Amino acid sequence: MANSLQQQLLKAGLVDKKKANKLKAEQLQKKQKVKKGKLTAEDAEAQKNNLQAEREAKKEKDKQLNKALQNEQQKKAVHAQIRQMIEINRVAKEEGDVAYHFKDGKSIKKLYMSDAMQHQLSVGVLAIAKLDNAYELVPEPVADKIKQRDDSYILVCNTRQDSAIDEDDPYADFKIPDDLMW
Repeated sequence: MANSLQQQLLKAGLVDKKKANKLKAEQLQKKQKVKKGKLTAEDAEAQKNNLQAEREAKKEKDKQLNKALQNEQQKKAVHAQIRQMIEINRVAKEEGDVAYHFKDGKSIKKLYMSDAMQHQLSVGVLAIAKLDNAYELVPEPVADKIKQRDDSYILVCNTRQDSAIDEDDPYADFKIPDDLMW
């Protein structure tokens, strides 16, 4: 014996009994209206077009939600990549008595480090990266890779300057001492 589509959907568990009865009642009401002349073929067509428009709107909304979900997953993946890069490549901080001041958002922070690390930061060999609420020192190539993904994680990354000597410089003979602190 052939089961109706409605019965097949019920058996498969795709539709519950309540929804099936509701659809059946709507179809019955529609047929009765057509019989009595209250519903014309044009009204039925308009109703069908409205349903199709609602389905299209739902599809578009679902696409937008899916795209937003994918963007969120991509942000999480980038954050995980950056976290991994910082944790793997961080340079061990040498405790020292030199305070290095830098800007984090609207506040000024300071890290105490050795003279060698402070010099490496100032010439661009090292960079300061923010990981959660901690500050880590990472090599400059790693900082560049992190900046490509999200530059908000890198707080300090000075550019390396090659000491090119200008031949026409009148002060070329007067070198600035290395131990001069401003």
